[in-house]
Amino acid sequence: MGAASIFLVFVIVWWLVFFMVLPHGIRTPDKPDRPGTVESAPIKPRLWLKAAITTGIATVITGIIVGVVEVDFLTFVDVDEAP
Repeated sequence: MGAASIFLVFVIVWWLVFFMVLPHGIRTPDKPDRPGTVESAPIKPRLWLKAAITTGIATVITGIIVGVVEVDFLTFVDVDEAP
């Protein structure tokens, strides 16, 4: 697996994990403090913390995927090589 493939897998896994981590810990205000603010807007979204957590989880998952592919636990056989 080349560097470009590993990077692509990491990016896809990162976005998937980010969307799973994003809603955790969201608190909405009881009453918006400014006019024009939507009631569902989070108080402190903590996006930097969520991005850091996502990067750690995505690194582990990408490592597992690369390990499974490199050990040939899963093989991707070309159509020409099929029996």
